[in-house]
Amino acid sequence: MTLPTLFPRLAPLALALASAPLAAQEFAPTADASPAACAAITTDAARLACYDRLFGHTPEATAAADAAAEAAAQARREERQTARVSQGEEKLRERVSDLFRPATPDSALANAGRGSLLDSRWELAEDSKLGPFQLRAYKPVYLLPAFWTSDRNTMPHSPNPANSVTTPQVLDSAELKFQISFKTKIVENLFGDNGDIWAGYTQSSRWQAYNGEDSRPFRETNYEPEVMMVFRNGYSIGGWRGRMTGIALNHQSNGRADPLSRSWNRVMLNIGLDRENWALVLRPWYRIPESRSEDNNPDIEDYMGRGDATLTWNRNGHEVSLMARHSLRTGSRSHGALQLDYGFPISNLLRGHVQVFDGYGESLIDYNHKATYVGVGVSLLEWF
Repeated sequence: MTLPTLFPRLAPLALALASAPLAAQEFAPTADASPAACAAITTDAARLACYDRLFGHTPEATAAADAAAEAAAQARREERQTARVSQGEEKLRERVSDLFRPATPDSALANAGRGSLLDSRWELAEDSKLGPFQLRAYKPVYLLPAFWTSDRNTMPHSPNPANSVTTPQVLDSAELKFQISFKTKIVENLFGDNGDIWAGYTQSSRWQAYNGEDSRPFRETNYEPEVMMVFRNGYSIGGWRGRMTGIALNHQSNGRADPLSRSWNRVMLNIGLDRENWALVLRPWYRIPESRSEDNNPDIEDYMGRGDATLTWNRNGHEVSLMARHSLRTGSRSHGALQLDYGFPISNLLRGHVQVFDGYGESLIDYNHKATYVGVGVSLLEWF
């Protein structure tokens, strides 16, 4: 592969890297931040960052918003009791109200959780909403020049004979990995002051940049567009605050021809909770079936799982995220994976990023291949 042919394939990464210092500089905190000052910023990402600083995550502000919401909810309950609403009907109303929080004249209820970790990423509180078509961070954005695997997958295979490689590939154990990810709201407040529709896109690539013997090919790129409907919640469980519930339609594929083609489509349930500097997102999913003859990876659920859970801790610019997923089956169908990501500040313009993965399915082509991966590099944005 010649150098000129690499340029188009690296264009998204080059654009992200070129814009990162300018974006980071515009994101730098200012002492005179105000709504008017934020509105005057012309760059979308910088303007959003300004609003995040002004109205963003602070434990005190979130606690105050939650306390106000609880007081408003208590006042509402007392009013209903005065009106002699039956106890059974009252419980049903509260449960439905807590789950989806329809429009209400009480702004305190609509602003429960304002400034929390999940609110800062999903604009859940009424005062946090910035309107549609504003580009936001989604999953981590990073470049890992050093990405090493303990076991190369030189002969990817699948139960479908058309998707099994018969000649070993020439692969290095070390490669370069990068990921870009963003989302934007396309519809806001479908039901009163609640219910938003988001569109997201994530792309991750694994480039055999040090494999001169095989012309430095891109070994695997995964494309993941999705559409999500997200609702603000208002319940508590075990010290955690239920902030959001969502339903998503997710497609993931590697855009390859047989025998290397891999893909699947899923319907996902997203449940988000947080407390102080912690956030927990649970994602059970259902794979949309395909015909046996056209299915590139008929047993993918037994390896890449039927759901995952991601626990994130964020404080003073340091972010630690642990993802766990499992097939939810026993015996020979019991498989899963763990992934640890750590992002930390290096300077005002740059962040470090460390990633460790162990298990099945680091990428789609490796969905039924078990290995350990370790990556070190830089991240361009905080993801919480």
